[in-house]
Amino acid sequence: MSEILFEYIRQGQYVKVTAIEPETRIEASVVVPANLSREQMQIQALNRLNYVLKKKTEE
Repeated sequence: MSEILFEYIRQGQYVKVTAIEPETRIEASVVVPANLSREQMQIQALNRLNYVLKKKTEE
C-alpha cells in the first residue's frame, strides 16, 4: 500500500470515513463519533481496510 485515500461524510453526530486503496480499488468504511480527531478517524478506517485486505488474500 503506497497510498490510501480517505473520504469523510458527516451525518449528524457521526462521520462515515471510507479508506480506499487505489491500486486494488478496495475500500472499507467505518462510522465514528464526530468528536474524534481526523487522525483517530483515519486509524479506525485504516484498521478496517487492513482487515478487509487480509480477508481478501485469504480467499
